[in-house]
Amino acid sequence: MKDLKDFDISFIGLKEGLHQFEYLIEKEFFDFFNYDELNNSNVIVQLSFLKKTTMFELNFSFSGWVEVACDITNELYHQPIKTESELIIKFGETFNNENEELLVIPHSEFKVNVAQYIYESIVLALPLKRIHPGVEDGTLKSDILEKLKELEPKELKDKIDKEDIDPRWNKLKNILIDKNTSNGTS
Repeated sequence: MKDLKDFDISFIGLKEGLHQFEYLIEKEFFDFFNYDELNNSNVIVQLSFLKKTTMFELNFSFSGWVEVACDITNELYHQPIKTESELIIKFGETFNNENEELLVIPHSEFKVNVAQYIYESIVLALPLKRIHPGVEDGTLKSDILEKLKELEPKELKDKIDKEDIDPRWNKLKNILIDKNTSNGTS
């Protein structure tokens, strides 16, 4: 991929109606945006482009994976990506992209580049906290996990286990509320 011209859609030559586009998003795509949190990617983007007389409706569908580092162990893993987004393009006097779901382009435009919207959708589909699936289910064997378990504060854990809960809270656990009776509210 030399540049992002592959993501230009020249709508002047398109007839009114539905048009389909497909893009394969790999690591080189993210290099254009200087996004270095991904080591690799394989995301297929299906774009339905509905051309109407005064506007365009774009529906993006994303499926695939991106390779990211786990926040706990720094191990690389494939994070699944499956999301959808919509964009409406209208014509106006000046360019305006302040609304994330509406793009206004000048009447003189003859093409639109969808690369920025694809990039943003994929990045926003990533979870804030990235945890390797092996950490969650306990199957990952890692030196870092062993070291974290070794450095775990044992005295705090023991104190919580041994600490007696206030008996008043235990009494509250024994109270059952019948759902069919009124609780004093009207």
